[in-house]
Amino acid sequence: MPKIAVTACLFTILTTAQAIAAGDPAKGEQLYNRCSSCHAIIKDGEVMVKGGITGPNLYGVVGRMAGTENDYLNGSERLPIGMFTDDMIRAGQEGLVWTEENIAAYSQDPINFIKEYLNDETARPNMSVKLKKGADHIAAYLATFTTQ
Repeated sequence: MPKIAVTACLFTILTTAQAIAAGDPAKGEQLYNRCSSCHAIIKDGEVMVKGGITGPNLYGVVGRMAGTENDYLNGSERLPIGMFTDDMIRAGQEGLVWTEENIAAYSQDPINFIKEYLNDETARPNMSVKLKKGADHIAAYLATFTTQ
C-alpha cells in the first residue's frame, strides 16, 4: 500500500477515534456530582460549583500542570493546602499537563494512570475513585471552566 494511502487511513482512524472520545459538556454537568464530594470549581474567589476540600479546585484544570493547584475550599474560605502526593507533583515536573483526554483516562483509573505515566509501579495519586462511565463527559464539562 502506498505511503500516502497508509497515512490517510491512519489519519482517518485517529480523527474518528478522537471524535468518538470527545465528551458532551451537558452530560458532564449532570454527572459532575460524582466529583463534587471532593472538588469545587472556584474562579477568583467566586464559588461557581460547590464541592469538597479534599481535592484541588478544578477551575482551569484543562491546560494546568499536574500537581500545581494549591487552592482548596474550606466552607467559604480558600486555603492553600498542598495535598498532592509526591508522585503527582513529580508527574507535573515530568511534563504532565491536563487535557480533556488525559483527565478522562486518569478519572477512569487514577492509580494505573500515574503508574504508567511515571513508569513507576509504586507511584500513587491521592484519588483512588474510578469513574466507570462518563469520564469523557466530565472532562468536557471541566474544559468549559477555562482561564483563557
